This record gives sequence, C-alpha cells and structure tokens, in this order.
Amino acid sequence: MDLSTKVGSIELPSPILTAAGTAGHGAELHTYFDLSSIGAVVVKSLAHFAWQGNPAVRVHQTPAGMINSVGLQGPGVEAWLATELPALEAVNARVVASIWGRTVSDYRAAAEMLAAAPACVVAVEVNISCPNTDHGNELFAHSCELTEEVIAATAGCGRPRWAKLSPNVGPGLPAIAKAAWNAGAEAVTLVNTYFGLSIDPVTRRPRLGADGGPGSGGGVSGAAIHPLAVKAVADVRAALPSIPIVAVGGVQSVEDIVEFALVGANAVQVGTANFSDPRICGRLTSGLAAWCAKHRVAKFTDLVGAARLGS
Repeated sequence: MDLSTKVGSIELPSPILTAAGTAGHGAELHTYFDLSSIGAVVVKSLAHFAWQGNPAVRVHQTPAGMINSVGLQGPGVEAWLATELPALEAVNARVVASIWGRTVSDYRAAAEMLAAAPACVVAVEVNISCPNTDHGNELFAHSCELTEEVIAATAGCGRPRWAKLSPNVGPGLPAIAKAAWNAGAEAVTLVNTYFGLSIDPVTRRPRLGADGGPGSGGGVSGAAIHPLAVKAVADVRAALPSIPIVAVGGVQSVEDIVEFALVGANAVQVGTANFSDPRICGRLTSGLAAWCAKHRVAKFTDLVGAARLGS
C-alpha cells in the first residue's frame, strides 16, 4: 500500500508521526520500533534556553486520557543538537523540531539556532500554544496578530514551519490558522490540549502542582478529546481548503487516523497513547496498510478530505 503523504513541501513515507512531548527528546522509542518506518519523530518542545518545567505533580490520569502541566521542561536547543539529535540521525529518523518561547524574541532565537541543524530535521513545529509574558500571559495562539508575529519571526530556521495551534479559541480557530498560513507557516498542527482542571476530593486542592486557578490546571489529552479534535480539523479544512493540516488528538486506533484523514488531515500525530504503549506508532503503521488493503484504498492520500459531510 502507498502510505506516503505530503505536508506542504515535505514528503513523508507514512502519515503517522509522534506528537511533541510524548516521545522524548531523542531516539528513546527506537527500542520499541524502527523510527525510520514512520513519517517523522516530533520531539519535545525546546526553547533557546534550558528549562526545568513545572513543579510536581505534573501528570494525572483521567478516565479517557490524562491532564498534564509538565511546563515544557527541556535542555534547550543547543544541548539537544549536541546530545539528542545524533541518536535520531543515526537511526535514519526524519525529525520535526518543536520550539517554544515566552516572547517573540525567544522564538526567533530558538529558530535561528536550528538553521545549521542536519538535513534529518525536515521541519520546525512552532508551538504557539504558550503564554506570552510580554502580553499578560495571553497565549500567542489566541491572537491572530501574535500568531503572525511569531511565525514571521521564526523564518530564520530555514525550514518549513508548522504552527501548532490551541483549540481553546472555539470558532476563532480557522482565523488563527489563516493568520499562521499568511505569515509563512506551511501547515498547521491541530490541536494542542484542551484546558482542564482536576481537583482531589480529599485535599480539595488541584491535583497538579502548577495550578494557577480555575481553568488553568493543565492540558487535557487522550481519547476523550478525539471527537473535539476531529471537529477542529473539519472546521479549519472547510474554511481553508488548501492549507496542509497535521491532526493530533486522542489517536489510539487505525480508525482514528482514517477519521482524521477523511475530514482533511494530511498527516496524523500520535500522542498520549505512546505512554501506555510505546510500540503504538509502529503497530498503527502496519495496521493502516492492512486497513487500506481490506477496504481497497490504493493510496492514503485518497482518504484525505473524502468524508461525506453535509447534504
């Protein structure tokens, strides 16, 4: 079966990728399956500086996923290039570097540090679902203007950029996606986690250590958000028929991947499921080929946008 796909100018042998924050900084998952067999490894988000992340507790399991407030812990781009990327390059993995920052200049610095990265870094995912300390902790991805500013500032990476967007803007998501595209993003990644809060009934306090008040407890991911993410992808595809989309949100099965493709996703990231089954991306790759053969789908790209929506 032909599982190849394109995300903007990037050709991938498979539409299945890992999601940032769920596959480590390097080649950790190569112990479980061949990383070169999937579309790409999206590494945990990196700033231009090392960052220790949020205080414990950082993760709490929910009935259909988890809520987390890890806080983007990472070694920084320079250390990652020196100590983690070589292992990915050695196993012939295609790599998407994810970057974040607190200010526009933070993003610019991280992007420019990636300019000299080896060719195995095929794209840069710009995680703009982060608080902007220059604007009162407003998330960059909650503003068309800030989204455009960050994407424009990251051109120095010299690679295609994907804008990872927040779903917490409701019906405003297509406008944010259009702003990212207009500013130079080749694709959008939809979606990051949904705002959530979890309270311990005994202590009566938030379960996560970095809680800042109602609605800011952490990000909810996993199977529970899958239908919401499918709707987000469908909405953006309807508004922007030509924009490349990388879908993420609650993927656990081949059917979840096909569902994302049908509503317009060109590729799909697997996130929370990696924690319970580190082999899942490998299994889903072979499973998708079998599904396509069973249903007489010659090419994965024949599924993209093929949902029968409307009357």
